[in-house]
This record gives sequence, C-alpha cells and structure tokens, in this order.
Amino acid sequence: MTPEAAGVDPRHDPGVSAARERAERVPLASATIVRAGGAGGIRVGTAGWTDRTLTAPGVFYPAGVTTPRDRLAYYASRFPLVEVDAPFYALPTREQAELWVSRTPPDFVFDVKAFALLTGHPTEATRLPRDLVRELPEPVRQKGRIYARDLPGELLEAVWERFLDALAPLEAAGKLGVVLFQYPRWFLPNRGSEETLLDVKRRLERAGYTAAIEFRNRRWMEERLRERTLGLLEAQRLPYVMVDEPQGLESSVPPVVAVTSPRFAVLRMHGRRADVWEKPNVTVAERYRYLYDRDQLADWVPKVAAAAKATREVHVVYNNCYANYGTTNALEFTQLLLAAGAPPPSSSAADRVGGGEVVPDGGGLR
Repeated sequence: MTPEAAGVDPRHDPGVSAARERAERVPLASATIVRAGGAGGIRVGTAGWTDRTLTAPGVFYPAGVTTPRDRLAYYASRFPLVEVDAPFYALPTREQAELWVSRTPPDFVFDVKAFALLTGHPTEATRLPRDLVRELPEPVRQKGRIYARDLPGELLEAVWERFLDALAPLEAAGKLGVVLFQYPRWFLPNRGSEETLLDVKRRLERAGYTAAIEFRNRRWMEERLRERTLGLLEAQRLPYVMVDEPQGLESSVPPVVAVTSPRFAVLRMHGRRADVWEKPNVTVAERYRYLYDRDQLADWVPKVAAAAKATREVHVVYNNCYANYGTTNALEFTQLLLAAGAPPPSSSAADRVGGGEVVPDGGGLR
C-alpha cells in the first residue's frame, strides 16, 4: 500500500530518518538566540524534551543520553528555549523547577503551560496533590474528571497558589519566560471571558510573571472581533499567542501576526493535520505528527522578524512534537532566520503587526 493510500502525507510525515537527515544538514552546533529586533532576540525551541517518541533510540538524543538530567542538558545545548507542558496535566513543584534550573545554562528559558483547571479544561481528580484530593467533597472526588467550578473556592485558591509558587525558582534564576494559558474551544468571547483574562493578569502580575494567551475558538479572531480581542490584550500587556494550525474548523484560529506586549511575543507551530485536529480519541503524538516543509517555514520568517521589531523577545515553539519533527523544524527555522539577517530595531516597542501591517487599536470585548 502506498503512503497516500494509507492516509499518510509523505511530504509532511516522511518518517524519523528523513527528518534526521534534514536536521543533520543544519549547520548549527549549539543553541542559538537570533539577535534581532528587541534586546532579547528570537528564541526557537520545542514543546517539551521528554516525549517517548523523541527519547526513543536514534531519534534525537545521542547514545548514552538516557537520564532526565542528561536529556535536558543535551536539549539545552541545542536550543535556548523549551515549553514545559507537563504542568498542564499535573501541578508542578518547586523541587522540579529547581532541577530544571540546575540542569540548564544561565541564559536558557522555560515557557510553562498552565495547569488544566486554571484554563477551563477538566482534569482527573487524582491529578491533584493527595492532600488536596482528601479535601475534595466526596461527590466531586467520585466524578473522576473535574472542572474548576467543581472545587470549593478555598481549594481552587490553593491550586492557584501552588502552581504559581512552583515557578518561583525559575523566575528567581531569570529563566522563566511566559506562562501559557491555552483556553479550550468552549472559551468564547464575552464579558465573562474578559473577566477571566483580567483575573489571570492580576494573579500573575502579583507573582511577577507574564501570562500569554492562546485561544482555541476561531470567533476570537474573526474579522468583526479581531481588533477588540487584540485591543483587550494590548491594554493589559498580555502577549497574544500567534498560531500556525489546521484551518477550517471551529477551533481553527487564523495565523494572525500580532504583538500585544512590549515584553514578549509568542508563536506556536502546531502542524496542519486537519484530519485529526478535532477528532476524538486521537493521541497527542498523532494529532501533531506533521513535519513542516522549508517553504512553509520560510513563510513565517519575515512575520517573526516583524514581530521582533515590536517587542523585546520573541518565542517560537514547535509543538509538532512527534519524534524529531519538532526539533528538526526548530533547527531549520533558526537557520532560516539567521540566513535572512537581523531586522533593524524598532523605534516603538508597542507596535502591533498583522501580516506585516499595523493592526488598528481596538477596545474591550462586547
């Protein structure tokens, strides 16, 4: 059976060997921050370093690099940024963050994905720390999957406190980038959602952190609401998370280029597997199993360069984390940025750009 007959796109899912060969052609010997635009430059990395498809022998890590310490150290020798997604599934701890700090060089940066309950997603009750599970009302504990609304107010506050406290070692070491708040499809543009975003801003600001906002419902960025959405985020200096993802679905957010914070801009590359993007019971590896081709990567180079002129630091995260697809594309994209040359610094750190054009200011949500 041919790859096409099996439903496989051979150009964008060519296999581990082909991706490795492409990575080996990239002449980058060490982690590279592209010094362009803002003082922090452009950092390129992937969403995680421990996925089983990535740690399999011969995929990305050299022989003998098998321990958590060695894997993170090796990853940090190739990239200046990583997005940590494990905290989405279970609350992180200070001890974990301290290990991340000790295993990476001084200029390495971690973006951290917020815990599911704090972004409107459900989680299993057993994912909470044991002492908090014991405090759950019995009917809630028996539910299995719970939402923030199921928790008594004091328990939800405890979840917030523990999540934010766990990130303190990263912030103290100067290694915390943004805290990613990725909202689900059912998080719609309305006054209640606006209040949620303002609450997140207040909580993270008190801790000294920066929240970055990713939407998973297309309505936020439809033409009639786009300016209002970006205006709200800009007024609060909350970075809008730009995305490259499958189009034509309810959760498809268009690839709008917008900088809404003078501190950070974030781009997440999710792949373009439209056939499984909203399909239930699909593994994470299958949903993001997509290797961008060079033309697709090159299309983002001038857009990221434009964003770098409007903010201090740009983070580009490859979330197409099947095997070595994300690491290969991250290396290739860094090379393309370097080949394109650094854009001149912007005279204004607050400009917003949309496809290379300034996006007009907007107001609050209606």
